[in-house]
Amino acid sequence: MKRVLFIDSVHPLIREELEAHGFTCELFPDQGKEDLMKSVHQYFGIIIRSRIDLDEEFLSKATDLRFIGRVGSGMENIDVKVAESRGVLCFNSPEGNRDAVGEHTTGMLLSLMNNLNRADRQVREAKWKREENRGTEIKGKTVGIIGYGNMGGAFAQRLRGFEATVKSYDKYKKNYSDGNTLETTLEEIFDSADIVSLHVPLTEETQFMCDKAFFERFKKNIWFINTSRGPIVNTADLAAQIRSGKIIGAALDVLEYEDSSFENLSGKFPDAFRFLIESDKVILTPHIAGWTVESNIKLAKVLVDKILKAFILK
Repeated sequence: MKRVLFIDSVHPLIREELEAHGFTCELFPDQGKEDLMKSVHQYFGIIIRSRIDLDEEFLSKATDLRFIGRVGSGMENIDVKVAESRGVLCFNSPEGNRDAVGEHTTGMLLSLMNNLNRADRQVREAKWKREENRGTEIKGKTVGIIGYGNMGGAFAQRLRGFEATVKSYDKYKKNYSDGNTLETTLEEIFDSADIVSLHVPLTEETQFMCDKAFFERFKKNIWFINTSRGPIVNTADLAAQIRSGKIIGAALDVLEYEDSSFENLSGKFPDAFRFLIESDKVILTPHIAGWTVESNIKLAKVLVDKILKAFILK
């Protein structure tokens, strides 16, 4: 019997498909890490989003584990190296929400450059300010995409109709130009970008990658977007760059102050965070770039297909 432990609430399609192929699914979305560690040795697979960390200690208890399925893209809450060293296959499903992220990123950029949030708020207050809300066009600008995986590629595809120059840098990929982007160096993005969008995973290498020194390397003042992970950006340094005008405006779907599950803010509200929420040069959303009705289904479908291909549909 192949028992699968569901640690998070996910779309029912995953359970239905696994059970249809002989797996037994058991859901414990409210059980704490310590309790889960007591029973994880009984399971063939784990389905998780981001509620807890599957670290070395946890994985050492999972003696019969054969796979981990992460509903979503980021794998920072799973010690993949340890898992794979124990013969555990690790799956994720970035293909499932790349369209949602591409659209959300484009929407945030349009809102940011055309002052839509601010103008909407002012009109609701019976303030009719036209010149103060004059927008800036994407056409003719250079968009720098840092990280060209599923999300970066989806954003680039959606920029095609705007007649912008799209340049991308990915440290771990080569020869990936697809007609939507010009593959380039990070230095070239620093030299030419008007708009910068982050699409990189959170790792030891990328944590707080975007700090004072990073922002000061851009030759132009920039619009800045982050729909990847909050701790990639040093929020205090970001706020300082907005104050100075180096960053014209920022669109942030993720924040340094999220808890590890992404379900809540951590409760830490330093001055930099207060600046962001009070600034009309900043647009904030609660980690929902990949969070659509359609992506909920696609994330589940992509993940279960990978699991079935590995263990059933050979």
